[in-house]
Amino acid sequence: MNQNSCDVLIVGGGPAGLAAAIALRLQGADVLVADALKPPIDKACGEGLMPDARRDLAALGVDCEPGDGARFRGVRFISWTGGEQVSAFADFPSGEGLGMRRTVLHARMVERAVELGVRLRWNTHVALGSGVSLNGEACRYSFLVGADGQSSRVRAWAGLDRCRLISKRFGFRRHYRTSQPGEFVDVHWCALGQVYITPVARGEVCVAVVTRHSATRMHEVLDAIPHLRERFFGQPKSTGERGALTTTRRLTRVTSGNVTLIGDASGSVDAVTGEGLAIGFRQARLLGRSLAEGSLDLYAAEHDSTLQMPRRMARGLLLADQHPSMRSAAMRVLAASPKLCRGMLQVHMGEASLRQLVLRDGAAIVKGLLCPGISASDIERAST
Repeated sequence: MNQNSCDVLIVGGGPAGLAAAIALRLQGADVLVADALKPPIDKACGEGLMPDARRDLAALGVDCEPGDGARFRGVRFISWTGGEQVSAFADFPSGEGLGMRRTVLHARMVERAVELGVRLRWNTHVALGSGVSLNGEACRYSFLVGADGQSSRVRAWAGLDRCRLISKRFGFRRHYRTSQPGEFVDVHWCALGQVYITPVARGEVCVAVVTRHSATRMHEVLDAIPHLRERFFGQPKSTGERGALTTTRRLTRVTSGNVTLIGDASGSVDAVTGEGLAIGFRQARLLGRSLAEGSLDLYAAEHDSTLQMPRRMARGLLLADQHPSMRSAAMRVLAASPKLCRGMLQVHMGEASLRQLVLRDGAAIVKGLLCPGISASDIERAST
């Protein structure tokens, strides 16, 4: 076998690229992954896998060991506006989430890819010109998949750069040692942005900050919330601070001839949704089904559906970020009705449709938003 000849060449060996490689290998394709870096590949993110992401990962045969991370049972939102604290929480309707270091997840995905016979080329420079070469040697392939992130070179090379940039924000991440990791992903919300606290191991949490203010830094957002300032001041840090951009980007097309895009290269949603990894896993399985039919037609037709609901959720959450009064009203409704909170979580993870939620609980949502003084029991009655 020519080492630079394959059915599918995947440029980018992060989670989206490895998920695509695994899905395609399960369909019998000869897959070659090339990346300029070498494992473990890290990236600033919240490091929480929701139950839907865990299910998609399990469908690819990626097994996570009990010691790989920390389980969490739901999500808790805490809004801090004008000194007022309002909180709402919901357990996941089905399954548990798993917080795990990005490097640990990457290692498990590499193991699965190797087990299936995916060929991995690390420390490899991919040159894109009249042809494609790996470390200066020409590569032959039937299909090429760009999994090289938000600043994708494959996307530009294939002429797929036409897009609409809907939002751009700034993210930071650091790990802290703590005696109380917790059972929830906590999302703290203040004027400067959001802080996500995810248990990732026994005695360790991932603290991720996202802000729309380019000049704002991680410590400023933490300091803006007295509870977090007290909790983490002086606590031992197990990693340094790492930063990244987070965007909501919609591409006009994701395929051109025998070239396609996956993961953030193919369009993205703001990190506020927590769905970035899940989207990549779903796209990988879709791509596997498409190429099993011998073309990219199915992938091109259905790709947008993998981003549709996360985009809607991002739009609503970003509006709440920009308008504190809207956020406060929404938080009061959710705090007063755990049923509504669970319903929103189900929609967020694709376990229920937005239409179902509106038909079932629309009256309660409108009543809660228009009547700030309404009691929790009245909101619950309106949703029955």
